[in-house]
Amino acid sequence: MGSVNKQKRQIEHFFRKHQKAFIEKNEANLSPYATRSEQATRRKSEPSDPRSPFALDRDRILYSGAFRRYSGKTQVIYFASQLDEMLSSRSIHTLSVAQVSRTLGKFLGLNQDLIEAIALSHDLGHSPFGHDGEKYLSKLCQAHGIGEYHHHIQSLHIVDQIAKHGKGLNLTFQVRDGILSHDGEVHNQILKPKHKKTEQDLVRYIQKRKRGQDLEMMPLTLEGCAVRISDTIAYIGQDIEDAIRISLIKRSDIPLDIRKSLGSTNGEIIDTLVKDVIYNSIDKPYICFSPEISDQLFRLKKFNYKYIYRSKHLKKNQRKIENGFRLLFEIFLSDVEKYNRESRIYHHFLKSKDKTYLELTSPAEKVRDFIAGMTDRYFVEAMQAVVIPHISL
Repeated sequence: MGSVNKQKRQIEHFFRKHQKAFIEKNEANLSPYATRSEQATRRKSEPSDPRSPFALDRDRILYSGAFRRYSGKTQVIYFASQLDEMLSSRSIHTLSVAQVSRTLGKFLGLNQDLIEAIALSHDLGHSPFGHDGEKYLSKLCQAHGIGEYHHHIQSLHIVDQIAKHGKGLNLTFQVRDGILSHDGEVHNQILKPKHKKTEQDLVRYIQKRKRGQDLEMMPLTLEGCAVRISDTIAYIGQDIEDAIRISLIKRSDIPLDIRKSLGSTNGEIIDTLVKDVIYNSIDKPYICFSPEISDQLFRLKKFNYKYIYRSKHLKKNQRKIENGFRLLFEIFLSDVEKYNRESRIYHHFLKSKDKTYLELTSPAEKVRDFIAGMTDRYFVEAMQAVVIPHISL
């Protein structure tokens, strides 16, 4: 046992001694506009680690419970994996964002570890049933006085205050900012990083958004910009493929000029958009589409919203799901307020949280965090458990 401990100490000493050299070697060929590991900052200091600070963040995210639940959450089509395993889940989308942004980062000379950490964590806060669930949960949060619900704010809340039993992951400021600034729903032709941001900037943004103010926040780093633009690139064509697969639209429904300029398949669209971004962004302190491609992409987004995201066929179960959110929220809120230790919210959520989370989080916020973390299937199971009476003989 003594020899094993001695070897462990020798290994730790080796990595402490050589960590800086390892990181500098890996980052030697980065663009002048890339983020270096030496710029990384955390709210709490930590012992040295052989990995770069952004690689350490990536690994913490990858092994978190919230990351594992991606596979059970809706991207666009409810219960996608149960209907057809070829349809996209939130997990597939997240991996696609990571792959697209790594490709951009490779050609633009950006920090791949930082890109991957932001990409893998950017959607952790998505509720069950995608943007529809987010909308229903937001109404309930507002009604109970805790402000609007936004998945990118919840993603940051997860890594800061919910993960690791309520202690948080202590991620770097650069990754945390990238999570909060990733909004791919907003259409931008050009993304310029806002370098002089502080923790207080994040706090003010969250407060304003929860109060209902519609404002935009640019990422701190060029890597954050790469993930944000990749979010759009990753979902726009894949959502079309999923819609075609379930016969919601036909490929020929896409306007001809868009098909000619961007392509008509997910692969063609990604290829066009990625190459356009690289060509127009290489050796630049910003990331952008060409004006022409940006215009066509905006038109394709409008097509998707009209024929896919707002499709009555796709949304036929909306009322049932909205009623489910309201019922679960009220039941679990009552359970928390009455200290019902037999409730699911205690057994599957609060029981594992540390004292700080339990003391600083209001009952409505605890319910929000519990429901937001559910997969689609768990949501339905919870509904059945509270609606269908248990009969014992």
